[in-house]
Amino acid sequence: MPPDRYVVIGNPVAHSKSPAIHASFAAQTAQHIDYRHLLAPLDGFAEAVLSFRQAGGKGANVTVPFKLDAFALATRLTPRAQAAGAVNTLKFDGDTILGDNTDGQGLIADIVRNAGVAIKGKRVLLLGAGGAARGALLPLLEQEPKELVIANRTVAKAQELMALAHQQAQNAAMVARVKTSSFSALDGAFDVVINATSASLHEDVPPVPSTVFTTASLAYDMMYGAQPTAFLRFAAAHGAQVRDGLGMLVEQAAVAFELWRGVAPATATVLAELRSALTTSAS
Repeated sequence: MPPDRYVVIGNPVAHSKSPAIHASFAAQTAQHIDYRHLLAPLDGFAEAVLSFRQAGGKGANVTVPFKLDAFALATRLTPRAQAAGAVNTLKFDGDTILGDNTDGQGLIADIVRNAGVAIKGKRVLLLGAGGAARGALLPLLEQEPKELVIANRTVAKAQELMALAHQQAQNAAMVARVKTSSFSALDGAFDVVINATSASLHEDVPPVPSTVFTTASLAYDMMYGAQPTAFLRFAAAHGAQVRDGLGMLVEQAAVAFELWRGVAPATATVLAELRSALTTSAS
């Protein structure tokens, strides 16, 4: 029998390690799949997805900048995708396109379990208000931070994300923890600073004051690469501990893999192998 086909779809997408991750998961769990990159035109996401499905594709991971497009394309949404207002995983089942969002679950697993940094009772800064930030919002609030500040270049967009939190929050205390700010108006230091913008794709840094970091801060970039991103270099220069998004990628991929295949893969070995490969390529 031919393997079941899956892709990671984005623009750009060639940098994605998702094919290697899912190949490792498949070998570990004895699943017969073929997983590749799929570059979609910026104005042609839906057409690319539907063409892949028509050709027999079983599912797709969705990366920058298409998570909101994937939300619109899905014919059925999981509760966490509805809460996020964005989709990073699609599963094709007959005429149904199921949209899920595994980003937030992957982020929390990497910060809390893999990095060993608690979010409960901490002051957290979320940079950006696009699809990546939307996926992280409620999982972060469920960890019960002392305060969650959403900062964006356009404050109105951050306020839209806060309004989404108001709609989806489980209780008033959860809503009360959320505040918004422009980058320039940020005040004081944060325990955890998460870069959910796409600035790192362009070797740029969100224009935040260096005072958001202390030596006790964790600066987390959802992007990853062979070298630390510009954001992580900036944070490290001001004393913060830093972590890129490779662990988040592996953890969210494991959730997607289980959705598609019905089996949960282990992540520690896969993450260690990818980290080693990135370190080797950087040397």
